[in-house]
Amino acid sequence: MQKVIEAISRQALLLGREQRQAALTALGLSGPGSRFLKDRQAWIAQNIDRDIRTARRRIDEGCAELALLLAEGGETATTPTGSWHTERMRVLLALDQPRPEAFVFRRVVACNESLDELDLATTLTASGQLAVHGADDVNVDVFAGGTLLRTRNGSSKQTGLALRPPEPLRRGQKHEIALRVRTAEMLPHYVCVPKSACAEFTLTVRFGTRTPRTVALLEKVFQNDLRSVTGTPLETDAAGEVHVRFRNLQPEFAYGIRWDQ
Repeated sequence: MQKVIEAISRQALLLGREQRQAALTALGLSGPGSRFLKDRQAWIAQNIDRDIRTARRRIDEGCAELALLLAEGGETATTPTGSWHTERMRVLLALDQPRPEAFVFRRVVACNESLDELDLATTLTASGQLAVHGADDVNVDVFAGGTLLRTRNGSSKQTGLALRPPEPLRRGQKHEIALRVRTAEMLPHYVCVPKSACAEFTLTVRFGTRTPRTVALLEKVFQNDLRSVTGTPLETDAAGEVHVRFRNLQPEFAYGIRWDQ
């Protein structure tokens, strides 16, 4: 029983603050010690300053997300570390354009209070390093989620990128980011290498009529092995696209696809 409680509590860290509190309280793992669900629902409503219907909705949302994480993640799920982590990331990469172009949609969750900056040097690496060189060679446009900042990485001359949200994020608060990333060149792979917890990553790569000779799925591989590992063969669909999805990505491992033109 204790292992079940530990697994539920660990997965609940990937939820937003209100959903996490509602789910754990409804399950009797947090909040008041009452054995009656209606009492726990009333406590949730009072604690989040909402009516009882909203509290029930938060419980349904939190329990549904928690059940999905437990079903697909199990004991291997990653505990969030750092000041923020990724709940969901969706990348649409078009290789049939004059320049490789990616739209990156990311839902992040703040792990610290008053989080006022998100390090996109990590984000660019985690969502697939498009450029052959550094951040100076990548064009990034923010479609939603804040203001783009250019920073210096320590004492080096390399330019980094950061995003300042419209307002500082509270612990457990979810925040949506939408970016467009363009570059003149890119390596023949696109991978996510999370630096902290990433619950879900979906990737669509559109080759169009430029169908590669081979496409391979890369799942939980070392970055140094991106070119050498065999990978699982994939087929493009009728539109010349490949779609892949990953759950509960392990930090420092690569997830994505590789192709040979």
